[in-house]
Amino acid sequence: QVQLVESGGGLVQAGGSLRLSCAASGGAFSMYGMGWFRQAPGKEREFVAGVTRIAPITSYADSVKGRFTISRDNAKNTVYLQMNDLKPEDTAVYYCAARIGTKIEYSYWGQGTQVTVSS
Repeated sequence: QVQLVESGGGLVQAGGSLRLSCAASGGAFSMYGMGWFRQAPGKEREFVAGVTRIAPITSYADSVKGRFTISRDNAKNTVYLQMNDLKPEDTAVYYCAARIGTKIEYSYWGQGTQVTVSS
């Protein structure tokens, strides 16, 4: 069973930066496509960023392009989300997710970490 644990959330002022980490265990990290999702109060969970298991190729939601960067360190079994120029609308619980091999959908999820951006 793949286990994902997020960390690095907290309170930050608008315009500030924060880096989230997601540590994976219970499987071969290099075989996982990884992603970050977020859910704000009263809203549906939305895709934020993703990185493939090879290359790696990254993708981003339009709302975070140019501000957020996803990266992975296979030696540390960890995926990161560097968030710059944070805005109040970025406030949400951020979740790490993994998709195995060539699967399209994400199958494993962490418990989430709260990010709050104040104005």
